[in-house]
This record gives sequence, structure tokens and C-alpha cells, in this order.
Amino acid sequence: MAMALTADEVQPLERHAEWRAADVADPEVWTHRLTADEIAELEAALAHARSHVDDVLDVTKALFPLDILVPVLDEIAEQLINGRGFQRISGLPVDRLGADDASWIYWGIGMHLGVPWAQNAKGHLLGDVKEQGKALDDPTARGNEIGGSALGFHSDGSDLVGLLCLDPGVSGGESLISNALLCHNLLAASDPELAGALYEGLPYDFRGEQAVDGKPFYRVPAFSRQGGRLFVRYIPQFILASQRHESAPRLTATQKAAMKAYSALVDDPDHWVEMSFDAGDMQFVNNYHVLHGRREYVDDTESGRIRWLKRLWLATEILGPEDRPDRFQAAGATAHWSAKRTKA
Repeated sequence: MAMALTADEVQPLERHAEWRAADVADPEVWTHRLTADEIAELEAALAHARSHVDDVLDVTKALFPLDILVPVLDEIAEQLINGRGFQRISGLPVDRLGADDASWIYWGIGMHLGVPWAQNAKGHLLGDVKEQGKALDDPTARGNEIGGSALGFHSDGSDLVGLLCLDPGVSGGESLISNALLCHNLLAASDPELAGALYEGLPYDFRGEQAVDGKPFYRVPAFSRQGGRLFVRYIPQFILASQRHESAPRLTATQKAAMKAYSALVDDPDHWVEMSFDAGDMQFVNNYHVLHGRREYVDDTESGRIRWLKRLWLATEILGPEDRPDRFQAAGATAHWSAKRTKA
């Protein structure tokens, strides 16, 4: 079990990946706009993949051959893991391609960035982020199933998370990205005792998706370090929800104070950037260095304007087994989700 660190043991990590809002205020810094040649290459790769397999989940990196885009994606991967931790790819012509072909292309791009991980107990590898009839107070609801509501800052259960916008809906839904690494370093400097408390395992609600006969919660620290790298896993909503289970360990006063202090840094507008989505936009973020959330949004069911994103969870091959803490190997506590392999 991970233990809290003493104040003397806490130190800032990966200072090169720190940024503040002013540093990333220009969207052109973190947006790659697809060129006509790149779109043509993606459509050729799509045709190649479809000529070999019928199921998008069977498309591998080799079955989605790219040339022009390889250095672009290599640079994006480097920025995700060792740089600012987020990137937007813009301009995929969803209206012309249709949702299915666009999703195949998005999957193919994802295969050049990592290996897919299951996103829930159903084994979804290409998940939907849209209204799915789940209420905010449903103890089994996950953020991707709840429509309309704003979502607070959190991380997902993988190295990288990708989103493809198929339809932005009527209005709202802007993505918010906070520099979790910077906030760790700020807390380490201002209150190392509280920062050290977040290196201890915290209980997380499994939302009813635990293994058969498994506990309804699991434990993972907000902060872990390995070889000078910081690994953040912070979903305050699920940590607090774990307390509904009598078997889950009670949060201590120090842990609650540490979460309050860290969340205040994460929520500070000086530490985050806002990103809007148009149809055809793809966003990729490093779950260990940034947290993401969203603003509330509006759908119009009658007109068919329903906000609809496709999601990928990816394990980057830039980080090998020796680069990761044990709890971040093979999806950690949620490894049993990989028993199935399905689309949403």
C-alpha cells in the first residue's frame, strides 16, 4: 500500500512541463489543423483498413498506414508525455465522412499514439460521451453518460484520453484542462505536509463496476512518482463517493484538507485553459499531467443537435514498464475490465 510522504520527502517534479494560462492562451500553439494532403492520407488509410477488416476494433497501426502524419503524431506524443500534456487536432471533415468513417479514422490515429484500454466493465474501447439517461445523483453513473451537466476537473483511468467531436450540440460543453503537475509542485512548495498526504492511497468508488465478488472500492494515491516522473490520478468525485461504502476506509482530516488545498489550485483559472470543440476536432491529453472537465451544454433533441463525442483510453508506448509505478501497469485496479473487448 502506498504510504504518505513526509514533508522532507516531497519535491517538485518535471518542472519543464509546468505552464500557466498565459503560456497556452494562443490556441494555435496547441492545435494542429489537418491539411488537404493529410486528410487525403487519412482517407487512404481508412480505405486500406476497411479492405482488410470489418470491425474497427481490429484496425491496428499496421492496418492504418500513414506517412505524412507520422512526424506530426510523433511530435504530438512527445508533447503529451514530456511537454504541455494536451493537444487538439482540428479539421477532420465529419460532415462529409459521416460518423462511422470519422470514428474509424479517429481510431486509426489513436493506434499511432498508443494501445487501447477498456473504459468500463463492458469493455468499451471506443466509448460514447453523450446523454445516456444517467442522473448526476446516480451512484453508478460515470461522467461520459451524464448529459448537459458541467463536470469538475478529474483524470481518466489510462495514460492518455482522446476525444473526437462528432457533434458539438447546440451550445456550451467547452473543455477545461488544468495543469495538475504545476498544481502538485505549487502544493509541494506551499504545504509539503498536505502534498505528502496525497501520496497515500485514497479510496475510489468503483461505481458498481468492480470484479465479481470484489470490493466496491479500490485505492490509488493522487500522487505517485517513478524515476523523477509524476503520475497524478485524481477524481475527487469518486473519492468522496467511496464514503457511501461502509467497507471503504474513512478519509482522514488531513486527507480532506489536502484534497481541498489541491482542488483549490486545480480550480484556479490561472492554472487552466479552455478549449472549444467543433465537429471533427480531436483532443488528446496526458492523464498524469493534466486534469480535464467541461462546462455545461445544451442539446436539442427535436432538431437532432446532440453533443456526441467518441472516447479512447490509450496506453502510450513511450512509457515502458520500468517507467511506471506498479499501480499504473496494465490498467491497474480496473484490469478486469479488459476481459471484454467491445465498441460502445
